[in-house]
Amino acid sequence: MTGSDVVARVALAPLAADLLVELTGVHGPLMFHQSGGCCDGSAPMCFPVGEFILGDQDVMLGVLDAGVDQPIEFWMSAAQFEYWSHTHLTVDVVPGRGSGFSVESPTGKRFLIRSRLFTDAETALLRPVVRGVT
Repeated sequence: MTGSDVVARVALAPLAADLLVELTGVHGPLMFHQSGGCCDGSAPMCFPVGEFILGDQDVMLGVLDAGVDQPIEFWMSAAQFEYWSHTHLTVDVVPGRGSGFSVESPTGKRFLIRSRLFTDAETALLRPVVRGVT
């Protein structure tokens, strides 16, 4: 790696990208917010842009390129990010029932997160996260 390299905090698995193309055709531009638990567990939740209200305690981990017109932002709460900050996240999809709030729910598929720890070299190349607004 060189000093000009940037390490992404979040990525898409190919099947997730395919599903996002399909969902964008139905719902328009999309975004993710990583659920912190409760009734939806810790699933990545996918919403049409504007249907999930971001606050100043949310941080954007990155922008996903699913091959659609508008990149897909990936957000989570700042408190949750403290636990995940050392981890690379990959949005994937598996058969199953998604959350009732996430747009993939009726498809018979659900998004999930696969994770791995960043190496020391990758950590040195991470950009700061972007904070949301109220």
